[in-house]
Amino acid sequence: MADNPRAQRLAKQIQQIVATTIEREVKDPRLELVTVTDVRVTGDLHDAKVYYTVRGRTLDEEPDLDAAAEALNRARGQIRKTVGDQLGVRFTPTISFEYDSIPEASADMEELLNRARARDAELAKLREGATPAGGANPYKTSGEG
Repeated sequence: MADNPRAQRLAKQIQQIVATTIEREVKDPRLELVTVTDVRVTGDLHDAKVYYTVRGRTLDEEPDLDAAAEALNRARGQIRKTVGDQLGVRFTPTISFEYDSIPEASADMEELLNRARARDAELAKLREGATPAGGANPYKTSGEG
């Protein structure tokens, strides 16, 4: 999407502006726990897709994704106006928000890797005193019938 160097620079600027706007200017308590993770801008610089994550208030509390998505869509106009004012380009890109599920996917992958490492350690422990079945040389030689 953003192979264009100008689009990449614009995406970085938009990410900073949107994050600051959500933190300081948008007065919606549902956005307190929203973090902007990435922004992708199309090559023609007309559309920007903002990726975000939402964390829970505590470690065991699930975040309210629907409320955060609704709050972001409600504040989209205000955020776009702020982006346009601070960006200084002729055309302010349209902004859309998309939930970024990569952190959860990477946490799941990390859990799977930890389970595989534990199983490998178990198998290595079982293999310590094992001897091959059928003798030291399990292959037939030409002298055997």
